Amino acid sequence: MAEIGIMGGTFDPIHNGHLMLGRQAYDEYGLDFVWFMPSGQPPHKKNRAVTDKADRCAMVRLALEGQPGFVFSEFEVSRDGNTYTARTLALLKEAYPDHTFHYIIGADSLYEIETWYHPESVLTGVPLLVAGREYDGEHAALPEQIAYLRRKYGASIRVLHCLEMDVSSADIRRAVGEGQDISRFVPKAVEAYIRSRSLYQSRPNERQP
Repeated sequence: MAEIGIMGGTFDPIHNGHLMLGRQAYDEYGLDFVWFMPSGQPPHKKNRAVTDKADRCAMVRLALEGQPGFVFSEFEVSRDGNTYTARTLALLKEAYPDHTFHYIIGADSLYEIETWYHPESVLTGVPLLVAGREYDGEHAALPEQIAYLRRKYGASIRVLHCLEMDVSSADIRRAVGEGQDISRFVPKAVEAYIRSRSLYQSRPNERQP
């Protein structure tokens, strides 16, 4: 039996903020492993082209090299069609009944979680580990949002006490398209892969998250 944190996302590309969040969850809550799980076709990102899954997975694998406790998982990306968190968590519990899973997210996701596919299944399925992250929309303070979701769904939500890194995958895609330096934001191996594959060169004005 293992305590496993799930870091899901498009990872287009994976960046140091993702790694920092995973490490905080691993350390603060004594997890045995953190599984980094790229999504296949995220239904909420149909408004933009998502980089081929082979490239996204390759970047995640490179980023995790030499990171104790971090594991690449193709559990979502290997499935066809849209990938929904509620379905993924249910399938994980079926496939690994002896493991205890925790879902790692940023505060922005917690504010939007009721718009997700079957949010009640996510909020009651596994404990959530939530890190503070800048959110542009109008919202309550994070403790208030956590209290609200606990009352409404009986959700198990714990806070991750980590520094906030002001970077997003969209920022990195845009920076690459504009010829800017991204070495502060991604592991060296990921930066080299992006350059070698000429990723994000044709989307300099992209602003989607």
